[in-house]
Amino acid sequence: MSDTRKTTNHASGTTDKALFAITGGFIALFCAYAFFDIEGLSGLVDSSFAFSAKYFGLYWQVLLLATFLIGLVLCVLPGSKTLMGGLSTPEFKTFSWASMIMCTLLAGGGVFWAAGEPIAHFLSTPPVFGDLSGDTTARANAALAQSFLHWGFLAWAILGSLTTVMLMHYHYDMGLPLAPRTLLYPLFGERALHGPIGLIADASCIIAVVAGTVGPIGFLGLQMSYGLNALTGIPDNFTTQAIAILALVGIYTISAITGLAKGIKVLSQINVILAVALLVFMLFAGPTLNIFAGFFGGMQLYLSHFYELAMYRGEAGLFGDPGWLGWWTVFFWGWFMGYGPLMAIFIARISRGRSIRQIILTLSVVAPLITNFWFTIIGGSGIFFEIAEPGIISGPFEGFNLPAGLLAITQAMPLGMLLSVLFLVLTMCFVATTSDSMSYVISTTMCEGEPSTAMRAFWGLAMGVMALILISTGSGGIGKLQSFIVVTAVPVSLILLPSLWDALRITWMLGRIPQKAQA
Repeated sequence: MSDTRKTTNHASGTTDKALFAITGGFIALFCAYAFFDIEGLSGLVDSSFAFSAKYFGLYWQVLLLATFLIGLVLCVLPGSKTLMGGLSTPEFKTFSWASMIMCTLLAGGGVFWAAGEPIAHFLSTPPVFGDLSGDTTARANAALAQSFLHWGFLAWAILGSLTTVMLMHYHYDMGLPLAPRTLLYPLFGERALHGPIGLIADASCIIAVVAGTVGPIGFLGLQMSYGLNALTGIPDNFTTQAIAILALVGIYTISAITGLAKGIKVLSQINVILAVALLVFMLFAGPTLNIFAGFFGGMQLYLSHFYELAMYRGEAGLFGDPGWLGWWTVFFWGWFMGYGPLMAIFIARISRGRSIRQIILTLSVVAPLITNFWFTIIGGSGIFFEIAEPGIISGPFEGFNLPAGLLAITQAMPLGMLLSVLFLVLTMCFVATTSDSMSYVISTTMCEGEPSTAMRAFWGLAMGVMALILISTGSGGIGKLQSFIVVTAVPVSLILLPSLWDALRITWMLGRIPQKAQA
């Protein structure tokens, strides 16, 4: 008997017990290993990280570049006008839809890294640009250009530009599961849906997303604790970190339980409104002309060196520069790829009634440009403050202290105290939007039809507990999880491979079907 999910089934269904046992068991073992032997875990993760970065880094760079370029090709095909999801009008209004999309990748670490990455690259110029020590403007543009690469077109495209097309076609048009295993259907057919291949695919993607989401939750605890200590004197210790994480868990669990049309949509809208308000204030209260000059200068450098930045391998040839590449580009590519399949499920779920072209352009072009401007306002301001007064940002940031870097930037602004508090609130909202979306989509993958409230609550609480366990081992626990993200991306990157040709095939096919037949 087939277990293929039909689009007409909206009732809460049964849980895939094997998938639940594999993913839940693996996560429990990881946490237990971290709690009882963090040194042993560190050694295992470090060696696995080095292997993954060395032997899969080049493949990942090609995969992300190809995903973006093929997505652009899809947009010029006649089939790109096809409305997906079986609806003639969008299920969500444009602002709600765009808000939920923007609060995916940007929410996962956009506040931490928007402050930290540009200043890090300014203080230590990325090797692709050579020695720019004598020119602060060139260093600023290079720092922003490198940040634009890591959070721009390629990063956003891998979150679902091609995989969303596949999932929406197979799920809404053919009734296949809205699950990562469906991405392997072009290769394995029914065996991908009903056998161990599909089980391994789903489990790998869920583990990668949990690892990628628990990291920001843990960093949120560290950020809030550090910020409260710096602003109010509240002790920066595990108790404060735990309270911050538990408050976050309460917010995003309630949001996930209430579903897409209520909690997740509302929280995303609040998040976007607060972010826009803060950015507008920083844009006009901060170094406005420098911000615009930095954005256009960084963007010009990014676009003119696009291929060179995307495919940089260092002087080590095929296997690249294991140090810089591993801790920057390869790490980010692994993190974003880990999100890819489940984020595509989320986007497929909220994009019914949207055309292929609209989905791809919003995800691969519009969202990256907004993100790059976001990085320029926050991180670019930090660079320009540092140029004007050396040490004002680099001093607190020394040792790659991301929480200190963000507070140093906000406190250098007018109304610094209020701005710092509001950014702590924004950080919590941002991480909550990613966590609630992932709690929902993990539950969707494990259940037939709409996931139960208990399942959504379980995954929300499980990720919070995992963050607490890793925080309790010291900051090294979260750091090892960040390295582990790259390891989990290895099987996920193989699951994404069929999208390179199948999304193109689907779009070409849809372009050859008369519109009445499609409807």
